[in-house]
Amino acid sequence: MKEPKTPYLATDAVLRLWEGSKFLGVVLVERLYPPHGYALPGGFVEVGEKVEDAVLREVREETGLDAKIKRLLGVYSEPDRDPRFHVVSVVFVCDAEGEPKPGDDAKRVGVFPLEDLPLDLLAFDHRRILLDYLKM
Repeated sequence: MKEPKTPYLATDAVLRLWEGSKFLGVVLVERLYPPHGYALPGGFVEVGEKVEDAVLREVREETGLDAKIKRLLGVYSEPDRDPRFHVVSVVFVCDAEGEPKPGDDAKRVGVFPLEDLPLDLLAFDHRRILLDYLKM
């Protein structure tokens, strides 16, 4: 039997960092591997894993932070959003507290106030995702 060809499934997080009730900014990771640039924490969903569990796992692996999902931002499925292959991403808005530390495939981790987001340095379609977030 021929295997169906379907897009890869991923999750991303607009990860808001807090210190108590004070908003510090959005956490972005600088990618270690191509495509280079900043990206939202996220990655591929493993077989048998819920997307909600996957986004929290990826946030923890890439930033060392334990996050909480606040809401679904949207599903991004543009076939050329990832230069490697067709990826569909389920994007959540998440909150966390603590000191982010790079892990997994993150070269560095940065916390950016909304007015200082490096929109022109983002990989994939993460610029569009953050602009959608800012419009809400």
